[in-house]
Amino acid sequence: MPDAALLARLRAAVSANFAAQTEFLQQLVRFPSTRGNEAPLQDWMARQFAQRGYSVDRFTLADVPLPAHPKASPMVEADPARSVQVVATHRAKLGPADSRLQASPSDDRTANPTGRSLILQGHIDVVPEGPLEMWTYPPYSAHIHDGWMYGRGAHDMKSGVSAMVFAMDALRTAGLAPAADVHVQTVTEEESTGNGALATLLRGYRAEAALIPEPTGGTITRAHTGTLWFRVKVRGVPVHVAVAQSGSNAIMSAYHLVLALQQHTEKLNEAAKTHPWYNGIDRPLKFNPGIIRGGDWASSTPAWCEVDCRIGLLPGTDVAEAQRGVEQAVAAAARTDNFLSNNPPEVEWHGFMADGYVLEPGTEAERVLAAAHTQAFGKEMEARITTAVNDTRFYGLYYDIPGLCYGPKGEGAHAFDERTNLAQLETTTLSIAAFIADWCGVREV
Repeated sequence: MPDAALLARLRAAVSANFAAQTEFLQQLVRFPSTRGNEAPLQDWMARQFAQRGYSVDRFTLADVPLPAHPKASPMVEADPARSVQVVATHRAKLGPADSRLQASPSDDRTANPTGRSLILQGHIDVVPEGPLEMWTYPPYSAHIHDGWMYGRGAHDMKSGVSAMVFAMDALRTAGLAPAADVHVQTVTEEESTGNGALATLLRGYRAEAALIPEPTGGTITRAHTGTLWFRVKVRGVPVHVAVAQSGSNAIMSAYHLVLALQQHTEKLNEAAKTHPWYNGIDRPLKFNPGIIRGGDWASSTPAWCEVDCRIGLLPGTDVAEAQRGVEQAVAAAARTDNFLSNNPPEVEWHGFMADGYVLEPGTEAERVLAAAHTQAFGKEMEARITTAVNDTRFYGLYYDIPGLCYGPKGEGAHAFDERTNLAQLETTTLSIAAFIADWCGVREV
């Protein structure tokens, strides 16, 4: 735990930088970094990191062997070659025992860390903004009102990205540097596959802990559910609506299947009442038909319909088992319909194939973060159970790296008038800076 003097130095540094941090966050929000449009923001981030003296690695999802990894998710709707990832690395400086070495700052072989290494990772992709007229302020204006910043991504999770960047800046302003390697990463695809986070691991980046500052309101995420994305594709027989009874309406057939998937989800939630982490959460598994397309003419029965859906799964549930459950529910419903029983619908998997994850209590990384939170906020850090997904699963489940999900406070993720609280963001930045100082150790610069 940082002592009082060190914490005071960090607090003063965070405060001195906060106007710049607010402006930095406004710049982040002003980039409309929806899926497939993230590269301009990532290029800006790469320049920001380079100006800070980091070693910067810019690469795309096409540059790593994603298809060969069993936990990569399909990217039916996106081009991996256009999905840019950025990793900025602080290397620990030479210790006294190595002072005889005359090395280039870029020579990684000469690093002499005395603390524990760390990954700081945040996603910069955002979901679509929806009808502009339904926002109080334009979604990419980064408007500030009464201590809140409004905009798509301000809450989820560009505020967290600013916190991790300026937590590192605070150490520098305080005349300190981490005594271990730190990888500061901005990734894409968190909102659709998680492949951005996986790509950094496939690129070779490792550490003894990973912190993802998603907007948790100063709590630690104890567990998150998994997520599956799939598309239900239905065909029909088009006829003039005047003789609709002689054809088949694909939209109505799809509605029949959506109702069946709702019933399937209810059964899953009944079984969730015995889950060790989710037994106290009301209906933790969420099903959502999120996009519907179908038909060609209002006076013709539609010949086709596609519904893009999302469904959750509990930690410990095998993804393939959850997929089979969806496919069986659709097939069973189709057998109860005269047309669908002879024209079976198709289920296509096109995005998230994500496991749930539990950060088991008792890790040293969580203990250090909890102590930093208490110092910054003056109260103990609480834990939360979430019914959404985040990127910590890649670190904790597949690479044995404790995945900490902890960040600032906001409202309206994926909603109109999304916003982040600036006062809480400042304190969260201090908390993360104190965590870095304790976990990695510091050296006077």
